[in-house]
Amino acid sequence: MISLLTAIFFVLGIIIGSFLNVVIYRLNTSKSLGGRSACMSCQNKLSWYELIPLFSYLGQGGRCRNCKTKISSQYILVEFITGFIFAALFLKFQDVLFSSPPLFATIYAYYAIAFSLLVVIAVYDIKHKIIPDMLALAFGVLAFVGIFFFNIDNVSGVYGIYWHIPTILELSSGVLIALPFALLWFISGGRWMGFGDAKLALGIGWLLGVSQALSGLALAFWSGAIIGVSLVILFKNSKIRKLRMKSEIPFAPFLVFGAFVAFMFGLNIFGF
Repeated sequence: MISLLTAIFFVLGIIIGSFLNVVIYRLNTSKSLGGRSACMSCQNKLSWYELIPLFSYLGQGGRCRNCKTKISSQYILVEFITGFIFAALFLKFQDVLFSSPPLFATIYAYYAIAFSLLVVIAVYDIKHKIIPDMLALAFGVLAFVGIFFFNIDNVSGVYGIYWHIPTILELSSGVLIALPFALLWFISGGRWMGFGDAKLALGIGWLLGVSQALSGLALAFWSGAIIGVSLVILFKNSKIRKLRMKSEIPFAPFLVFGAFVAFMFGLNIFGF
């Protein structure tokens, strides 16, 4: 039963991931989010069987059926990652489903939307080296509203939804997490850290709380350092070494990775 439900939520995730790809490609362009999809090279309108998440890409060998141009691997990666996230969220909240389906639906929808926004932010930052203000704002507002309604204890596994006044720490958690990023941005004039990272950290602080958010930040910096050092070693004799680290590796994907892992496992690395 659990395996079947996990597969169902994975399929739901890859379908949502297909839409997230549309958002990533069309955001801040003249194209609307509606309308039929087309090949980015030949502009040929895609048929329904060319739009099946994961399977169309694999079945076509990663190429357009009309012009044979290679399709970006972003499509399949975003779909798979979103599917994985949706399946993982189900596994995290599965006990709630069997005890209170309405509570599960509300909690699941909230976090599915939150992490879908984070996927868009991470991939958009990779592509364009910027975090759109509208996405950071949407995520921040969603996370801030959540602290007034959601009560999730990762240690005890008790989940609840009710209106309450957050504690001072809960209200200030976003600012506490974002402040170091804002200071790095201010002191370096944007050379060390983009201000968009501070805006993203604001929402992560509200979404996870201080302890989990700090754990997520630790994972983000560790993973970022590993990737950064690996790239320096790998490309030490190439022209890539001349690029700035910010140009090479946007930090939002690491922030999103750290936040997701910290949330899924209820991490509290620093013990408070």
